[in-house]
Amino acid sequence: MTPLEYRDLSVQIGERTLLDGLSLHVPPGDFVALIGPNGAGKTTLLKTALALRAPSKGSVLLGGKPALELPARVRAEKIAWLPQHLRADEPVTCLESVAAARFRFHEGHAASLKVAESALARVAASALAARPITELSGGERQRIAFACLIAQDADILLFDEPANHLDPAQQLEVYRLLGELWREGHTVVCINHDVNLLHQVGDGARVRVVGLGKGRIGFDTKLTDGALPRQLGELFGLEMESLKGSAQRFIVPRHRSSP
Repeated sequence: MTPLEYRDLSVQIGERTLLDGLSLHVPPGDFVALIGPNGAGKTTLLKTALALRAPSKGSVLLGGKPALELPARVRAEKIAWLPQHLRADEPVTCLESVAAARFRFHEGHAASLKVAESALARVAASALAARPITELSGGERQRIAFACLIAQDADILLFDEPANHLDPAQQLEVYRLLGELWREGHTVVCINHDVNLLHQVGDGARVRVVGLGKGRIGFDTKLTDGALPRQLGELFGLEMESLKGSAQRFIVPRHRSSP
C-alpha cells in the first residue's frame, strides 16, 4: 500500500498563494475528509498529489517518492481521482470510457471491458453503458467518472466533492460506496462540504476531518471529536451546534433569532 505525504508544501500562481507551507501525512488505509471555504486550497492539494500542479516549494510523496518523478503508469497504480466535472469531448460510449481507465494494466481489451461492466454495475449505471458520454446529464457523468475511478483500482482514491450534481438519495449512496471502498483497503481523501454526509461512510471514530483555510491546515481531528463543531465554526466564521439524531450527531449552523 502507498502512503501519501505533503512536506512543507507551497503553491503560488503569480502573486496568489494557494498553499502555504502545508504538511500532512496520510498513512495507507486512512479516510481523510478535507473541509474548508471556497478558495482554501483543497482542490490544489489534490492536484499536487496527481502531479497536475507543481509545488513552488516543498514536495508531495507517493510511497516515499516525489509524485512528479513517477512515470504515468506507476502513478496511476498508486493514485486516482474523481474530479468535480468530467470532461467529455468525444462521443465514446460510457463502457469504453470506463475501460480506458484501465490503461495502466497490461491486459486485453475484452478484459478491460469486463472490469468496466462491473464498475458500471457498482455505481448503478449499467443502463448507460452504450450511451455516448457526451449525451449524459451532469449527474450521470459523475457516476461514470466514479466508475472510471473504481476500474483504475489505485491504492489512493481522491474525491473532489463526489456528490456533486447528485440528488439527496444518490448523495447518500455515494458516501456509502466511499465507505465500502475504504473498508476494502483503499486510502480515501475526499473534499467535502457537508460533514454530516460522512456518517454514511461508517466508523466515524476513524474518519479524519482536516480543516483547510487560506492554504493552511487549521485542524486535524476525528469526525466524533466533541470539539469539531467549534472548529468548523471558526473555519467558516459561523456559530455551529450539534444536534443529536437517533444514531448520530448532526452539525449545523446555529439559528439566530430575528431582533
